[in-house]
Amino acid sequence: MKVLLVEDNERVAQFVRKGLLEEGHAIDHADNGRDGLYLAASGQYDVLILDRMLPGSIDGLGIVEALRKTGNKTPILILSALAQVDDRIRGLRAGGDDYLTKPFAFGELLARLEALARRAQGVEIQTVLNVADLRIDLLSHKVVRAGKPIQLQRREFKLLEYLMRHAGQVVTRTMLLENVWEHHFDLQTNVIDVHVSRLRQKIDAGFGATLLHTVRGVGYRLGRDA
Repeated sequence: MKVLLVEDNERVAQFVRKGLLEEGHAIDHADNGRDGLYLAASGQYDVLILDRMLPGSIDGLGIVEALRKTGNKTPILILSALAQVDDRIRGLRAGGDDYLTKPFAFGELLARLEALARRAQGVEIQTVLNVADLRIDLLSHKVVRAGKPIQLQRREFKLLEYLMRHAGQVVTRTMLLENVWEHHFDLQTNVIDVHVSRLRQKIDAGFGATLLHTVRGVGYRLGRDA
């Protein structure tokens, strides 16, 4: 699944992000309503997780209402410390598909997200990603380019998945550190460069056209040259 989490509590956000990454899912995170609404409206997500209480001019319910008014049908799980029946009713009537109160167990959160994704009408969970002649199967963990199987280590697979989900976009080192590595590293470390170099050797060497490009001073981009 590709999940968007809009949560201002950093401890909760890290807890959810770490759990979803370990389960093999992709996750983007915003810590305020304005950025959350922008990402939700512009990105292709399988499920949204929205905290009700958010800093700024728009809260979680505001995001839900704004999305539903535009016809956005992405399943939404509302996450909140507000546990009264009336609070849950308000969240569901605003357009939320499910409501989970804090504190919560990660296993329950994951089960609810999977159930929402399964029930969603017209929302397909991507299990195969393609960029040019490069193909990655997220379920079987198989990678193939031009019909040739490619063997990747676990971290290389996660790195490639993130790059493919953002194909054509410039991905910064900070984005990779936050979304591929579960711990924060010194930005001066060469851990990213080493893994990108290994990945490039496996997916580009001997295939003719280069897909993994370095954008000097910024980051990396996956895709054919413009």
